[in-house]
Amino acid sequence: MISQNAIDALRKTEIGERGLFIDGVQAAATSGATLAVISPIDGRAFASIADGNAADIDRAVRSARKAFEKGLWSRAAPAFRKKVLTKFAELIEKHVDELAVLGVRDNGTEIGMAYKAEPLSAAGTIRYYAEAIDKVYGEIAPTADNVLGLIHREPLGVVGVIVPWNFPLMIGAWKIAPALATGNSVVVKPPEIASLTLLRLAELASEAGLPEGVFNVVTGHGAVAGEALGLHMDVDAIAFTGSGPVGRRLLEYSARSNLKRVFLELGGKSPNIVFADAPDLKQAAVVSANGIFRNSGQVCVAGSRLLVQSSVYDLFMDELVSATTRLKVGDPLDLASDIGAVSSAEQLDKNLGFVAMAQAEGARLVAGGERILTETGGSYMAPTIFENVTQEMQLAREEVFGPVLGVMRFETEEEAVHLANSTVYGLASAVWTANLSTAHRMVRAINAGVVHVNTYGGADITVPLGGVKQSGSGRDKSLHALEKFVDLKTAWIAL
Repeated sequence: MISQNAIDALRKTEIGERGLFIDGVQAAATSGATLAVISPIDGRAFASIADGNAADIDRAVRSARKAFEKGLWSRAAPAFRKKVLTKFAELIEKHVDELAVLGVRDNGTEIGMAYKAEPLSAAGTIRYYAEAIDKVYGEIAPTADNVLGLIHREPLGVVGVIVPWNFPLMIGAWKIAPALATGNSVVVKPPEIASLTLLRLAELASEAGLPEGVFNVVTGHGAVAGEALGLHMDVDAIAFTGSGPVGRRLLEYSARSNLKRVFLELGGKSPNIVFADAPDLKQAAVVSANGIFRNSGQVCVAGSRLLVQSSVYDLFMDELVSATTRLKVGDPLDLASDIGAVSSAEQLDKNLGFVAMAQAEGARLVAGGERILTETGGSYMAPTIFENVTQEMQLAREEVFGPVLGVMRFETEEEAVHLANSTVYGLASAVWTANLSTAHRMVRAINAGVVHVNTYGGADITVPLGGVKQSGSGRDKSLHALEKFVDLKTAWIAL
């Protein structure tokens, strides 16, 4: 783990102006425009990035297509791609302190979480797909003796990757790594408020030996650069994590352009269900608090709806409030902070708007509900708990993406299932029970891509992540993620 002295030294590093990364080198935006990088830690600008537009996206896509057609990566032996990607992972680990601090300065995630969840997670993901790719075989069909049926897996071509600001390295790697491993070229559109680590990642990829044009990064506004990527006629697929409205637009862009494949990991309103027979209510309360409040609630799988069985409701709420009040909100580059900053002033305002809305609709504020540490100039919010939440309230239906928890009671297992599934989302969930039969029934009954049992979060790269209903399509992580980035080609050979 990084030391406080190392953090304090790195936080003073001058960043300056960062360009786009196209065809293996940094480049200014075609327009020459830039965007200031504002740190949520103190509200001050500490760097600038190029404000890319449609012309820049076109430059990057043309570079990616040229590299793909040249074949130095797309037609390379899997063992070669494995070697380069392994080197890439090693370089990330070599620069882990730099990447972790840079990312925290950019988006405000507490360093204790960011260190593991960002550069170390990204390195692990890249290494996982590097190790996997020379073990993925084609197939031979069960045909008659006079026919040979072969099924080849071929890279798609150019993959557009659009990632969110909460975990740009981790989530970026979930998409970039399998796309690269299968031989594709990528054009990454980072979030405009958290681009710096992905720009650095591209430099490390080049240093590791990825050919020019295989890994490109275009920064800029989503409504401009992101739209151009979604509409580009020479992009074969888009892999996106973010909001539902943007996901819908990307599907529309696909229909308006070349019918490119679109893989979406969207929002969630994940139920965290505590039965009276939970093995350890105190531990469940601690994990539940962390499951919604770490990274200021800016986690797509955050357990933002807490359902507690009535017979233990009061006891559990006491433990939950106690666990929440022990969490220290503060400078995300201070190892003593449990929770860092909200990603931006705009997001903080949105969170506080949900607080006001919940109070107006009749929910009872139990803890938090306010901006704190205003003297820092940064964007900080106290962990917030509401009870007396009903299914009709917007707090129970809409994703806040902030440190705001709504709590509801239930009596029976059937009622818990009904409440859990009464949402347009279906990303994650959790069940706390000592009864194995109850756990299995709930796993089957809950409409979600992930069901945790007696824990919340922590699933590693070996299992898929993705949602049902309006939480998206396609899966990140695990070997299944490789399937998104390949075409199946049949060879039917008469013998």
